Amino acid sequence: MQCYVYRSRRKPGSFLFLPEKDHFERVPEVLMTIFGVPEFSFDFELTEQRKLVLKLEAHEIRRVIQENGFFLQLPPNEEQHC
Repeated sequence: MQCYVYRSRRKPGSFLFLPEKDHFERVPEVLMTIFGVPEFSFDFELTEQRKLVLKLEAHEIRRVIQENGFFLQLPPNEEQHC
């Protein structure tokens, strides 16, 4: 699965992963308001072999993207409260 990663200028350390570049239709409007204008950072192929900085495994990120249409990565200090 190809992933397109956007960073938030409003919420430092927050990243939005999408399966298609610039397709924000499935991201809730309230989340986009909090996230702010997304800034494209990079894209990569999400495979089981790929080592990720996140604590989650690639298959878990893929599952969330397939179910929700996006994956939101929050900074470590905010993840604990979600």
